[in-house]
Amino acid sequence: MRFVIFFCVAALMASCNTSPSKKVNSTEASQATVVQDTVPVMTFNKVEHDFGTIKEGDVVETTFSFTNTGTRDLMILNARGSCGCTVPDYPQNTPIAPGESADVKVKFDSNNKPNNNNRTVTFTTNTANGREVIRIKTFVTPDPVKEKQREERRKAIQARQNQNK
Repeated sequence: MRFVIFFCVAALMASCNTSPSKKVNSTEASQATVVQDTVPVMTFNKVEHDFGTIKEGDVVETTFSFTNTGTRDLMILNARGSCGCTVPDYPQNTPIAPGESADVKVKFDSNNKPNNNNRTVTFTTNTANGREVIRIKTFVTPDPVKEKQREERRKAIQARQNQNK
């Protein structure tokens, strides 16, 4: 009986030495390299921009430059800001050949956006990933008049909630 158990354990250990996952991972890696070599690659000069401190109501703009470092034409099918205050201007549905560069302008409207703001622009592309993301950030100094109005609204809401209890 001990011999049978020993034989089963030895057979199990021997079969574990030939890991099929190692073969699959190396195959996937070589296929990924082939795919990577035949797709566009969107390489940005920067992926984040900090506007620093601005006043509420300011509209600020920055430009992100990118280059197609892949081997096929790059297409930006869509670009969307994480909120309506962040608006990208980009070369939509325009082929960008390998080695060519283009710009994306991003406007941020700080109206009613006091304090810290972290926003993204997400591009839908024909890259291997299918989407690329850039970020902007800023600190918006609240407008004193608007801040007073917001505080009054918060107090009114709080008073209504206390009455409903």
